[in-house]
Amino acid sequence: MRPADEEMTDVAEEASGADGGLVFHPLDQFIVKPLIGDGPVHWYTVTNATLWMAIAVVCIVLLLVTGTRGRAVVPNRTQSIAELIYGFVYKMVEDVTGKEGLRYFPYIMTLFLFILFANYLALLPMSFSTTSHVAVTAVLGFGVFLTVTALGFILNGPSFLGMFWMKDAPLVLRPIIAVIEIISYFVRPVSHSIRLAGNIMAGHAVIKVFAGFAAIAAISPVSVLAITAIYGLEVLVAGIQAYVFTILTCVYLKDALHPHH
Repeated sequence: MRPADEEMTDVAEEASGADGGLVFHPLDQFIVKPLIGDGPVHWYTVTNATLWMAIAVVCIVLLLVTGTRGRAVVPNRTQSIAELIYGFVYKMVEDVTGKEGLRYFPYIMTLFLFILFANYLALLPMSFSTTSHVAVTAVLGFGVFLTVTALGFILNGPSFLGMFWMKDAPLVLRPIIAVIEIISYFVRPVSHSIRLAGNIMAGHAVIKVFAGFAAIAAISPVSVLAITAIYGLEVLVAGIQAYVFTILTCVYLKDALHPHH
């Protein structure tokens, strides 16, 4: 039995072909496919998403391990980049969470580097955007949520729940505010993951749309200029989204370390 997405694609192609119109499918680039063969995708199947996540991990190892192995007094380019990223994330964690949050710096640094490299690798031709899939970003988002929640109860005990009870608010409004705060807290991992996946997916889809219009000779120069402009924007968005995900993680960590602040 053929997958539903393939059947929908064929129907769209037949309908467009009958009218003689321009046909392109900007969302096809996000389809997860097996690296070997065309069979169904199972949980153990090695796919294009698996490959590019592995490449991101390899790039991180090359940057932080191989690139800084010499530890020269006058650093080379690779060591300078590694030290710059290290100092940037370290300062972020310290500024947001305080000195107590620095013990969790390795976890936050790992998140930042993985998202950063995955985003930038997705900008390469013929690559695959892993962070455009909620299945990937949800693991990261819910991982942060569960880690921070467990840490909050471990460090503070039941008093961690005090962050939902606003003592400065009028007594009548406190229960209402508590319900709103609880809902807001449990929505965190959803917004955390969808924000990243949505922004990355939207940018790549728009580039593919303009690339489809490049086939029309009359507007191809405009299309090429649009692709160049959006690609430049995506370079910026790739870094910003890694930063936003990381700093939100620091904010959530601060709530676990200092629930009454």
